[in-house]
Amino acid sequence: MKFTEEHEWLREEDGLIVVGITEHAATQLGDLVFVELPDTDIEVAKDDEIVVIESVKAASDIMAPIDGTIVEVNDAIVANPELVNEDPLGDGWFFKMKASDASQMDDMMDADGYAKFIG
Repeated sequence: MKFTEEHEWLREEDGLIVVGITEHAATQLGDLVFVELPDTDIEVAKDDEIVVIESVKAASDIMAPIDGTIVEVNDAIVANPELVNEDPLGDGWFFKMKASDASQMDDMMDADGYAKFIG
């Protein structure tokens, strides 16, 4: 897994990149009450705002961590946003994408680096 400073995680799975938010982010946000995911088959660029989440504490945007095409979204978290809080690294994933340039992940943190980042 790779991690961003925006508290997103990325995992390669069957040639696609699965993206979600970290347990740290889910804890900081509090209980999620709303998730709006992007459409599939859209091209996104790194740092495009593509997901909207609302929690009991705040509303936030999730940015595209790399360039690519959204190929699948997790409709389960739209129906049950609490899945993100319950299992942020598993069933609480947001979307899957086909990377335009997977080397964009090379400069991201590994698990140890992210642990140090959040202190």
